[in-house]
Amino acid sequence: MIKLKQTKGFWFSILFAFVLFTIVQIVIANAVINFYFVNMILTMGIYIILAVSLHLIIGITGQFSIGHAGFLAVGAYTSAVFTMKLGQPLWIGLIAGGLAAAIAGMLIGIPSLRLKGDYLAIATLGFGEIVRITFFNIDYIGGPSGMMVSQLTTWPWVFGCMLLTILVIRNFTNSTHGRACISVREDEIAADAMGINTTYYKVVAFLIGSFFAGVGGALWAHNFYIIQPSQFGFLKSFDILIFVVLGGLGSMSGAVIAAILLTLVSMLLTEYPETRMIIYSLILIFTMLYRPRGLLGTKEVTSLFTNRRNKKGGPKDGNTHTVA
Repeated sequence: MIKLKQTKGFWFSILFAFVLFTIVQIVIANAVINFYFVNMILTMGIYIILAVSLHLIIGITGQFSIGHAGFLAVGAYTSAVFTMKLGQPLWIGLIAGGLAAAIAGMLIGIPSLRLKGDYLAIATLGFGEIVRITFFNIDYIGGPSGMMVSQLTTWPWVFGCMLLTILVIRNFTNSTHGRACISVREDEIAADAMGINTTYYKVVAFLIGSFFAGVGGALWAHNFYIIQPSQFGFLKSFDILIFVVLGGLGSMSGAVIAAILLTLVSMLLTEYPETRMIIYSLILIFTMLYRPRGLLGTKEVTSLFTNRRNKKGGPKDGNTHTVA
């Protein structure tokens, strides 16, 4: 007997996503908004990919990583080399950037995941700086002056990669492997005692998270015309970390919402360069004072639909159909 569970909240989210895609595509195709707002939408989608990928590492597996900008840089430069130097199409660059970042995630993950907490954070921070300095000294990709890249990133590419990232990480989280990662986050010693290979699952989380960070880096590279090593410093890692923490550790919906809100705040305040970072910081401070667990805590947006149905007397686990 196999139970197939259908969640109304999930299907509503998919429907809403495609409606949103259609509306935005029509608006962009008809030039209803100018280039600035189109760029803001694309940047927002890329940041969502980065936030969700880091959510798997920190929010689900509990590994405090602050070197995500390193994976972003690996994906950006690898994809740029494939498209600009080797003449390959964007989709090849996306795959190559993701795979290169995943390999980098495995290389840093295997030796450093014996560490925990602050020590792991320092190791991943060091990895990010090593990547940045390495690219800084490679003349083939422009060195410190950077590398010119064609503008190939479009809304369909960003939306497709963003939706794929969310679906893959959501399904992974809800699988037995995702539950094992959550057990590592809650109590690594107890998980190890129960026979869970904690090192394996931490490396897997790093692999998946770094792969999608590399895909986000590929989209980033082909959206801003030029990439430079200075763009991928540790402050970029902290920007991505803020999305995850502000949204709520353990909540993918929270990471998505935080990425949207903070991107809007940051870009709408560009007209006030003197006070932009002050206002930005004050918003973060007041949010964390009144919502110390983040915007959604550990809850997801889809749980709101389940709770509403439960109040009306519906089944807690959604509709289930039994198939022989």
